Amino acid sequence: MKLSKINTPLGPRWMLDGVLLVESFTLGALLAQPAAQVAAFLHTQSDTDGADGIAIAPLDAQQEIWASGVTYLRSRDARKAESSVADVYQKVYEAERPELFMKSVGWRVRADGQTVRIRADSQWNVPEPELVLVINSAGEIVGYTAGNDMSSRDIEGENPLYLPQAKIYNGSCALGSSIVLCSAAEMTKLPVTVSIERGGAEVFAGETSITRMKRTLQELADYLLRELDFPQGVLLMTGTGIVPPESFTLTAGDVVHIRVGDVTLTNAVA
Repeated sequence: MKLSKINTPLGPRWMLDGVLLVESFTLGALLAQPAAQVAAFLHTQSDTDGADGIAIAPLDAQQEIWASGVTYLRSRDARKAESSVADVYQKVYEAERPELFMKSVGWRVRADGQTVRIRADSQWNVPEPELVLVINSAGEIVGYTAGNDMSSRDIEGENPLYLPQAKIYNGSCALGSSIVLCSAAEMTKLPVTVSIERGGAEVFAGETSITRMKRTLQELADYLLRELDFPQGVLLMTGTGIVPPESFTLTAGDVVHIRVGDVTLTNAVA
């Protein structure tokens, strides 16, 4: 089952497998349900056949997106290379406690087809293609989407305390075209790919798999909800295993294509 969201002439509407859901449906209402009751709840929400509209990010305006870092070996190595305090990232990679940080609130998130940005005060910027977990209020993983965790590597590398500025700014977070509803067990072997076009030619491409993550998906979800309540659920980016070489940086006009499992995400860069 795939959830998507469109902007119609009468306002935003949710769809399930191309069928409109009732106007009152929200992702928050769905994520207030136990995982075992998601399918039954959705069965009560069907409305009419599909409608025309522009795709928008598949979450509610008030929901939060969090992110985890240094969950892949490749990410650890890249962070060590960019940082003047490289041992910090080695310690995070080896530690029991994962790195978690707030990435965005729903109303700031860019959708598939919209524009992402690089910071004007940064000289080294990359996309970070990531599996994004959709987690209900009880901490159960009920689905996933694709995400782009745009990052300013030079700002974070200068000092780890600058992480919020490197990660959180206008146009720094984008989500895929839909949410695939499934269990965490069905995500453990998902492929992740990214390609970047410049002037119509591919300038970087990479791929990885969720199997290369050091931490389990439920482990990340459990840590996020350890001391935080999310009554209407939360989305969690799970880190990147694809990092362009140190010589590469995004430029305005680039187009980033990300695919995670069955979800795609394409954004031009401004």
